[in-house]
Amino acid sequence: MQVFYATQFVLPLPAGHRFPMAKYQLLRDRLAAELADVRLMQAQPASDGELALAHAPAYIRAIADGSVDPAVLREIGFPWSEAMAERARRSVGATIAACRAALRSGVAANIAGGTHHAGAARGGGFCVFNDAAVAARLMQAEQGRANRRRLQVAIVDLDVHQGNGTASIFRNDPSVFTLSLHGAKNFPFRKERGDLDVDLPDGCNDAEYLHALDAALDELEQRFSPGLVIYLAGADPHEGDRLGRLKLTWDGLEARDRRVFDWAWQRGVPLAFAMAGGYGRRIEDTVQAQVTTFAVALQYWRRWQNLPR
Repeated sequence: MQVFYATQFVLPLPAGHRFPMAKYQLLRDRLAAELADVRLMQAQPASDGELALAHAPAYIRAIADGSVDPAVLREIGFPWSEAMAERARRSVGATIAACRAALRSGVAANIAGGTHHAGAARGGGFCVFNDAAVAARLMQAEQGRANRRRLQVAIVDLDVHQGNGTASIFRNDPSVFTLSLHGAKNFPFRKERGDLDVDLPDGCNDAEYLHALDAALDELEQRFSPGLVIYLAGADPHEGDRLGRLKLTWDGLEARDRRVFDWAWQRGVPLAFAMAGGYGRRIEDTVQAQVTTFAVALQYWRRWQNLPR
């Protein structure tokens, strides 16, 4: 299974910054050590033209040259640096590559990504560019040239925070379906309307969450027929997450992942996934949740490889 990374680009964050940048390298190290069928590949940066499929050219230039409005930087939560700008491009490039690989082989992944708070002209919530939005539109362009019809893409966002940037980008685009399960009282405090938003109460447990997810996937099937799923597999619904406010156990998180992968497998839909958020009180817990997602993904990737060609 192809897995794309940009872990060599580390943001120079000030001491005490709450974003757990180290989780990406820790995850890459564990995947390399524990999952033999994972093929780790360095991501290439997204180009200006690719980014412009979902972002305003002026915003792309401002991130590139450091002229971005300080108020926007405060919303993003990262200081500007060349490493920040390059990492943002590489994170988008990793999801682009994962989508291409998934369309060929069924399942592929980005070690990072899931930057769903970035809108067309500004970032926010540790998100500079919206990797899923750019990748969805680029896959539509590439598949359209080959097949002469528009690829339908479902973005299944199970980060604990609503994907407000994704919802705003695709508000008037019926070819992309945005599904988000998120904490009702969690960030962002002003939600954007997506195609299907499921608000969850603080303290939501495994049974409540999985019931809501089953109902949401049923509704997705009734309303939309995707040719590609982009799955944001946030670790932050876990009960040990300091920003999550939900109460999913390890078993609940694994069951969540299995439901999404199984939904796509049963319908023969390729799936690319990104790790999205994770802010465990112990960084090892965030990494463990993500390793489990990859272990589940590998089971479905192997099924795809056994299909007759």
